[in-house]
Amino acid sequence: MLTLHTAEHLVTGPGSAPVPGGAVLVEGDRIARVGPYADLAAAYPHARCRRWPGVLTPGLLVRGADELLERTYYPDDPYEVAELGTEPVNGDAALAGLKMTEARWGHSARRGTQKLLARGVTALTGRFTIGAVRTAVVRSGLTILPPAAAAPGTPPPSLDPFAGRGSVEEAFHGVLEPGVPARFAVFAAADPAELLERGATSCVATVIGGRLLHRRR
Repeated sequence: MLTLHTAEHLVTGPGSAPVPGGAVLVEGDRIARVGPYADLAAAYPHARCRRWPGVLTPGLLVRGADELLERTYYPDDPYEVAELGTEPVNGDAALAGLKMTEARWGHSARRGTQKLLARGVTALTGRFTIGAVRTAVVRSGLTILPPAAAAPGTPPPSLDPFAGRGSVEEAFHGVLEPGVPARFAVFAAADPAELLERGATSCVATVIGGRLLHRRR
């Protein structure tokens, strides 16, 4: 099936200028074409069309995801909110008090991956040692990349892919071009500069492997 994703602006990768009315044509799990919406819609009139507000960009990368998913617990809302609150729980003492099991880590990781998808994240780095956590990440569709040595002054791992970065392009994972896996996100922002100001929580949609895995309600 062909699906045409279009937004007010398209940014195909680092250094590329926003294309007004740009679009990405997805066939299966790959990008088939990239270009102006009017041209692609005319060439593929039977493609299903999804129109998004804002800017469509490559998916984002988060580093240190083992810290975020294996050493941070995400309370189950609403069932644990009264006891634990809504904020993530970390630190050895706090986690020891939760008496974490592998199954509980797996459930927490699923909630954590949903938070990442809701921020336009399509790839992460980390080395996962808890089987249930790795399973949750794999099933989420997120690409797992090997960890890399952190540069001096690098901020601690964060759900925010823009944390410690001077531009949104620094968080892009890959580029949008024909033949590559269909991994991209759409944000309610006019351009990359406004996206950096509004933050990754302005994400309205995340697509991985051609599948719409997050859509803001």
